[in-house]
Amino acid sequence: FRKFSKSAVRGARYVIEEAHDADIGQNSVQQYSLEKNDHFVLAANGNTIELVLDKELDREKQHEINLLLTALDGGSPQRSGTVVIHVTVLDANDNAPLFSQAVYKASLPENSPVDSVVVTVSATDADEGVNGDVTYDFGHVSDVVKEVFSIDRKNGNIKVNGAIDFETVATYDLRIKAKDGLGLSSYTKVVVDVTDVNDNVPVIYVKSLTNLVPENVSPGTEVGIINVQDADSENNQVVRCSIQQNVPFKLPFLSSPIQSKFKRNENK
Repeated sequence: FRKFSKSAVRGARYVIEEAHDADIGQNSVQQYSLEKNDHFVLAANGNTIELVLDKELDREKQHEINLLLTALDGGSPQRSGTVVIHVTVLDANDNAPLFSQAVYKASLPENSPVDSVVVTVSATDADEGVNGDVTYDFGHVSDVVKEVFSIDRKNGNIKVNGAIDFETVATYDLRIKAKDGLGLSSYTKVVVDVTDVNDNVPVIYVKSLTNLVPENVSPGTEVGIINVQDADSENNQVVRCSIQQNVPFKLPFLSSPIQSKFKRNENK
């Protein structure tokens, strides 16, 4: 049995124990041969026998290798003996974590409760043991992001950590890092789109208003201007305005945000 690190470079040499033959002289061991394989060749220098690494090892492709070594004597008939050298390739931290996606996208309603899971990122590492243990963290993000979101270091769950308000921030770009046990790391991006919730009531602003309206004022005369605004978006921002019935005024719509003028109703 022999153990070799996968980080061993080409040309690395490993001494192996020589064979023994009870005969002497020409009838003793004269040469060795190594069955053809993808990684090792044999080098003999006097009584020293070495395995020489000819092609670098990769544990993720092959973690065990069996080499057949043959020793031959010089007698006639020639005799030989064989042994299997069992090579175990030890892991080296040569693989960084790899995320399952280059960009993760998520949609999150505003006002989502704390601890709501937004998205889960996932990275794998081809190494083993501590070399393959992956933990997650934020990359270079602002303190505001850390106030709003948290990330579970072990399982990659990104959760709500604070108030989510569409009217304040509509999209968050999060940089996420995956790191293995010995420090190799990689990054991914998480884009969180905050969706609007109808959580704002329309607000009426009176821009101008005539305090006294003569009884003989002409129909269609402007007597006041109001402005209505809603902080929500799209359909949640659309408002409909009306005034109480049976009054001698009408409220024509002018523009958005809603600005209307009180006028004397021509029919009154």
